[in-house]
Amino acid sequence: MTTMRSALWLPIFDALADPLAVARLAAEAEEAGWDGVFVWDHVSWRAPVEAVADPWTTLAAIASATERIRLGPMVTPLARRRPVVVARTTATLDQLSGGRLTLGVGLGSDRFGNEYSATGEELDERVRARMLDESLAVLTAAWSGEPVHHHGEHYTVDGIRFLPRPVQRPGVPVWAAGFPGKRAPLRRAARYDGFFPVNLQHPDEVAGIAAELAELRRRDTPFDIAVGLPPGTDPAPYARAGATWSLVEFDPDALSLDEVRGVVRDGPGR
Repeated sequence: MTTMRSALWLPIFDALADPLAVARLAAEAEEAGWDGVFVWDHVSWRAPVEAVADPWTTLAAIASATERIRLGPMVTPLARRRPVVVARTTATLDQLSGGRLTLGVGLGSDRFGNEYSATGEELDERVRARMLDESLAVLTAAWSGEPVHHHGEHYTVDGIRFLPRPVQRPGVPVWAAGFPGKRAPLRRAARYDGFFPVNLQHPDEVAGIAAELAELRRRDTPFDIAVGLPPGTDPAPYARAGATWSLVEFDPDALSLDEVRGVVRDGPGR
């Protein structure tokens, strides 16, 4: 059975929109034996949510309050972020955390908060997918520390070096998100370091994903499969199917500090 690590997966809304409160929770989680704290990345969410925190500021607070746990956005929609800014931000955050950053990436969705249509962002998922892949190419080049020469469909970087580099080499681990059964996200994930299946329904889906990824990757290097599970879910069947991380998820429409703190204090499921 795959060794399973456990993390909190926090919508940083309303009661969790305070980065200091989230940093304190992360410190408590580290003390209680959790392996990671990951946060959502949104600029808007549907009612009844009102307050929405910035993920990068919150992650910096988490990094400063902890020493061991992994952290990162899960997931950031790169198509609505400038890759050169993300290159600087991720390298700086990896430095601040001592090499503990994992970058979750995905297409994002307009469905829950109209955060694309209300802000003039690209709505076509196929275009956003191309923007995502191009952004990842820029990030990979930037994390090398060498001058980046990129002239693509959406982005241009003409000879800039992105120093200092991340602590982790060759760069920050990337987990790509996607719906089970869709081949394109799996192909994207296979080029990087992990896969985060969205809306997973059953452990058997993980076994199929693991088999497909093994076929796509054809190399024996570390690779993570992270699954989001409600509090109290037994992660063991998912570990047996090939998952390496269990991310405890919370209802964004009914968040409370007490609920999250209770999960933290109960400790991670192994």
